Amino acid sequence: MKKSILLYVLIILVLTNLFTYMFLNSQVKFEQKNYDNLAKKMEDTINSYLLKNADAAYFSLETNDRAQEYFVNDNTGKYFPYEKLIPYVKDKLMDLNTNPNGNPYTGYDKIDDKKFIINKIKVLNHRWIIADFSNGDIWGETLLKYFVNDDETVSFELIQSLIYQK
Repeated sequence: MKKSILLYVLIILVLTNLFTYMFLNSQVKFEQKNYDNLAKKMEDTINSYLLKNADAAYFSLETNDRAQEYFVNDNTGKYFPYEKLIPYVKDKLMDLNTNPNGNPYTGYDKIDDKKFIINKIKVLNHRWIIADFSNGDIWGETLLKYFVNDDETVSFELIQSLIYQK
């Protein structure tokens, strides 16, 4: 009797181990399949974002070699690096927000005694800037020309601006 109980216990233990092994093995395969699917989706998503970013950065001084070459002075060999130029130009344009009548390069005077100030700036190339502006209630965009003078001052020229409807 003792031998038969031991035999039954042994058979139950072997079957339990076999079923546990089969379950865990299928669980690992299932998790691996899910991980592979997730990794593929993430790779596709990352690739699509990289393509979108490349398209968005196409019109940018950072990626335009021809526009960067404009800042090399052939006579003196002096170069104004775009890494320093972009923040410099942005700072000069943002400094004009302190004007009591608002930034003059928005193209609009005060409305309801609220001045227009520039919020965001994108340097497109060696000549153009696009900027977002608002007075808190009304939003718009402006397209500007900019020039870096020989004495490294920056001058701006308003090309066109628009205000969005409320």
